[in-house]
Amino acid sequence: MTTTDPKENNGDRQGIQSVETAMRVLLALEGGGGALSLSAIAQASGMQPSKVHRYLVSLGRIGLTSQDPASGLYDFGATMRRMGAEALRRTNEVAVASGHALRLRDRTGHSVNLAVWGDRGPIVVSWAYGTRPLPLTVRVGATLPLLTSSVGRVFLAHLPESLTDEVLTGELRGKEAEWTAERLADTRARVLEQGHAETHGSVIPGIISVAAPVFAAGDPLPLAISVVLPESAGTPDHLAETIRELHTTVAEASHELGHLS
Repeated sequence: MTTTDPKENNGDRQGIQSVETAMRVLLALEGGGGALSLSAIAQASGMQPSKVHRYLVSLGRIGLTSQDPASGLYDFGATMRRMGAEALRRTNEVAVASGHALRLRDRTGHSVNLAVWGDRGPIVVSWAYGTRPLPLTVRVGATLPLLTSSVGRVFLAHLPESLTDEVLTGELRGKEAEWTAERLADTRARVLEQGHAETHGSVIPGIISVAAPVFAAGDPLPLAISVVLPESAGTPDHLAETIRELHTTVAEASHELGHLS
């Protein structure tokens, strides 16, 4: 007769505490941003050095951590690096970023879209409408302009010119006097400095759009998340708060995708 531990049937299932403790050691290494001493890991994990050392010995035996014989510092091991690479390989970047974009929509109440780089420019791959009505309908698969959309300016600033030149040349035809080389350089520099691009009525009158990049580990092509709101809602304070929420969102999405800022 098999007996069942009643604790296994309640909502708070039992786990293995030593596994959770080992994870505290690994998270301390992650947060350090590089190789750490035993004392630094102990401080970051909130444990005694002697206890941390025992865990590091076991983690080292299975390749999750390693110790430099010269400096004595600890870092991730070969097994951990392989596992991290495989986890990233299995990650659907668009799905991860879309989840963060939806949560941004829920927090701000404004429409949010996600775009990737395509052959002819930025392509909208998801669009989530907010609670405030907008005088536009954007379909998934639409291509946005480089110069006049906030999303386009994010890609213009962050992608190599070899990728954007063909699209940019097409958009500049007949606009060379308006978009001088100096203005293009200033636009790129401002996006890089601020961490986002902002447009007011450039594509659709009465619309403010703010976009920022999402980066993934090992991928030089960013994604872009954009918040779209009516100009009537864009008071300085509210717009500043919306931009802060956007920055938080793209930072969290990039972190989940393995990008080290």
